[in-house]
Amino acid sequence: MTANYIEISGVEQTFKTRKGPFCALQNVNLTVAKGEFVALIGHSGCGKSTLLNLIAGLTLPTQGHLLCANREIAGPGPERAVVFQNHSLLPWLTCFENVYLGVERVFGAANKTTGAPSESKTQLKARTDAALALVGLTPAAQKRPGEISGGMKQRVGIARALAMEPKVLLMDEPFGALDALTRAKLQDELLEIVARTHSTVVMVTHDVDEAVLLSDKIVMMTNGPSATIGEVLSVELPRPRNRVALADSAQYLHYRKAVIDFLYTRQAHVEKAA
Repeated sequence: MTANYIEISGVEQTFKTRKGPFCALQNVNLTVAKGEFVALIGHSGCGKSTLLNLIAGLTLPTQGHLLCANREIAGPGPERAVVFQNHSLLPWLTCFENVYLGVERVFGAANKTTGAPSESKTQLKARTDAALALVGLTPAAQKRPGEISGGMKQRVGIARALAMEPKVLLMDEPFGALDALTRAKLQDELLEIVARTHSTVVMVTHDVDEAVLLSDKIVMMTNGPSATIGEVLSVELPRPRNRVALADSAQYLHYRKAVIDFLYTRQAHVEKAA
C-alpha cells in the first residue's frame, strides 16, 4: 500500500446556524493508504458523516485541505463513489437501469482528464452486467427496487458505485438499516469484493464488530461539537478474514476492547448526557 493516497490536513468544518456558528470538526489530520480499508467510528454528532462528505467533495472545509492522489478535492468526482445508508435507487428503473445510469454518466462521454474516448452502449452494458455479477445480482437485474429486499437494494447501490471504477469507495453506514443476519452476509460479501477490486475504502459505522472485522485502520472520533480524531487503531488481523474463526481470536478481542474502551470509557459523557 502506498502512503498518503488520501491526505487530510488541518481540516475544520463550521456551519452557519440560527444560533450562530457551529464547529462540527476541528484540526482533523489523517492519511489513508491506497488499498486501505478505514472505518470512522464515534458517537452520534461526532462528525463522521461530515468528514466523509468532505472526502466526497459534497461539502468544502472551512479551513484546511484534502487531497486524493495528490489532487485537491474541490468537489464531487467519479474517482470517489459514495454508498449511503439510504440506497437512493430510482424506483421506476430496474436494478440494471439504476446501475447503467451511473455507468453511462461516467463512461458514456469522453474523459477530458485522461483523454479516454466515450464507450459504446455494448461496453456500457458489459460494465453494468459485470458490476451486478460482482454483488450476486444478475438474476435480479430486471427487477425494480420495490420487488427486492433491503439487502438486495443495498447491493445495487454498491454495484452502482463499483461500476464507476472509483479510486475511493466511501460508505456511510451502508448496512445500518438492515437486520443482523443480512448485515453479516453483506459484510462478508464486502470483504470478498474489496479483496478482488483492491479498492480504497472509507466507511462510517457505529458498529464496533463491523469496524474490527472489515478495517485495516479504525479512526476513533471524539465527541462533538469541535470533534477531532482521538485515536487511530491499526488492525493487524490477517486477510482473508473469517468472522467465525475470529470469534475466538485473542487479537480480535484485543482490538474490540480497545475501541469499546475509547467509546464507552474515554468518551462516555455523551451517553451520560443523553
